Amino acid sequence: MIGYGPRTPKANWPGGAKIAIQIVLNYEEGGENNILHGDAASEAFLSEITGAQPWPGQRHWNMDTIYEYGARAGFWRVHSLLKDTPITVYGVATALARSPEQTAAMQAAGWEMASHGLKWIEHKDMSPDEERAQIREAIRLHTEVTGAAPRGWYTGRCSMNTIDLAAEVGDFAYIADSYADDLPYWVTAAGKPQLIVPYTMDCNDMRFAIQAGFTNGAQFESYLKDSFDMLYAEGQAGAPKMLSIGLHCRLAGRPGRAAALKRALDYFRQHDGVWFATREQIADHWAQEHPPKPQATPSRMDKATFVQEFGGVFEHSPWIAEGAHDLELGPAHDCAAGVHNALARVFRSASPEQRLGVLTAHPDLAGKLAAAKRLTAESTAEQASVGLDALTDEERASFTKLNETYTEKFGFPFIIAVRDNTKDSIMAAFERRIGNDRDTEFAEACRQVERIAELRLQEKLGA
Repeated sequence: MIGYGPRTPKANWPGGAKIAIQIVLNYEEGGENNILHGDAASEAFLSEITGAQPWPGQRHWNMDTIYEYGARAGFWRVHSLLKDTPITVYGVATALARSPEQTAAMQAAGWEMASHGLKWIEHKDMSPDEERAQIREAIRLHTEVTGAAPRGWYTGRCSMNTIDLAAEVGDFAYIADSYADDLPYWVTAAGKPQLIVPYTMDCNDMRFAIQAGFTNGAQFESYLKDSFDMLYAEGQAGAPKMLSIGLHCRLAGRPGRAAALKRALDYFRQHDGVWFATREQIADHWAQEHPPKPQATPSRMDKATFVQEFGGVFEHSPWIAEGAHDLELGPAHDCAAGVHNALARVFRSASPEQRLGVLTAHPDLAGKLAAAKRLTAESTAEQASVGLDALTDEERASFTKLNETYTEKFGFPFIIAVRDNTKDSIMAAFERRIGNDRDTEFAEACRQVERIAELRLQEKLGA
């Protein structure tokens, strides 16, 4: 749920391109459910027959011929439009094996041949062992049919195990079973870094085959153009993205839809700084420009390690880290803001007495503990950052007097996020805040404690 957030990486597409356009042609015809293929029922997914249901033990002649159209006619129409454009084929291995002439044409066009699994069927109910075996067989058959192992993988009708299993079995430059971003991103899968190059379901002709989808070519064309315009403008503003477009031979290959696709392609090509690329090219570029980086994972730490790492962020109050570890921590907390939010929740929900204990655990600014070099390492560095370790005798006397007056009035030491201030601004805040009533100052001191913790975490984990 985090993604890149406000830290969108610079894509640095080749040639300074403002947008990368990645077109996928799904080749599924011949890999769909069919009793001729040993399946239990007919196909019912992504066709002109909206709301179709599987027919157990029977062929569905209308469905069969719709898929047949994709191989017989639709493929060749799309091929004529895109044969000079770098695109990626998601090839179902059994479909490619049953389509040697189409496969040869794809390869002659220089298209990337990625794997779309062994068969175009659901994987959600497969056991891990069964799905693993399907992936292995898909890679074997794909290699046999095309002459090379696939470097990209997209199951589509996947399970919760698909990405881990694909990363385990295949040496893939990317896996595309995600719709989570406009840019590639790294995950840990099967215990190693795995690049994800997300796919799309919105800029996809599949929307002609669902009830809440496109009903005519103009809608498809308009949506593709709007998507392009938005991403192109972001690229012009310095944050280039990737536009994924998904096509199917039996859908986009129909004449009215192909005409809309042609108009959209012509529109894209009228712009400068447009990089038409295969997914393999995008993956290789991203791996070079943005290789995986080791990252702290607080959410995966056991409690003892978490407390050891973060127990001192709120001064001498490890109970806050203990409470934070008991919250629902996940990848969203594997950053300074995430850990800070978890720690601050525990601090904010604590009793006034517990929070007072945190305040009183803080040392006086430039006080006796500092002189005796008994501050924590964090406090020592913070006070030194604005010269509180090198005060003149007059300055030290002023701080001592203010500390004594403040502590006597409020019952806790003066606390301020030193790294947000200078020596002069600290003195000014000291003199101003000493006039507050206790409730106001207690709330302000708590805010400053949270800010100190935030700054410490940013230094520890990166902003």
